[in-house]
Amino acid sequence: MSPENRSLLMRANRLFGAGLVEHNLVKIEDLEKANERLLEIIASNQPRQATVLGVLAYELKVIREEDILQHLVETEGLGLVDLRGYEPPDDTKKGLDMEACWATWSVPFDQEEDFTFIATAYYLSPAVRSYWEKKYEGPILWFGTTLEAIAEHLDRLAGPVGSKAPFPVAGAAAAAPAPAVPAQVLVAKSA
Repeated sequence: MSPENRSLLMRANRLFGAGLVEHNLVKIEDLEKANERLLEIIASNQPRQATVLGVLAYELKVIREEDILQHLVETEGLGLVDLRGYEPPDDTKKGLDMEACWATWSVPFDQEEDFTFIATAYYLSPAVRSYWEKKYEGPILWFGTTLEAIAEHLDRLAGPVGSKAPFPVAGAAAAAPAPAVPAQVLVAKSA
């Protein structure tokens, strides 16, 4: 991972964790444990695994991704998107920095007129939103999704290698079900 994207990964995770605590979604003690584990993962050079959310949800099991998504819908008016089977337009794929997508757990998935649609598991991180807002000139429509959905989508963009979800825990997909209407935007809000 490039030094720039490594720095982005560190900021994204740090500010995402702070956002979880600020919104009373996790306790500071749990975040401290997750941050220690995250540093071990980063030191082992496993960018796919370098997610404080993954540690909190799948290793420490102190939060569920669905709870965060529900919180974002209720408090931020964020929409949700199911990326399964969604093939982004060539303009969206062209020049996409896959390392930045992994570092921010976010992926641009469509463009309409001047709007860019971005799915993210890390909306609570101001570093993530700031990075993508600087990257695209027009307005961004943000959508929440799960780590697994981001990983599977990035795998499809990288080639036909199949899913390598960040935390392949038995039943993880069942524990974090996707919205009922595949490949469609469920709720929209301009950012």
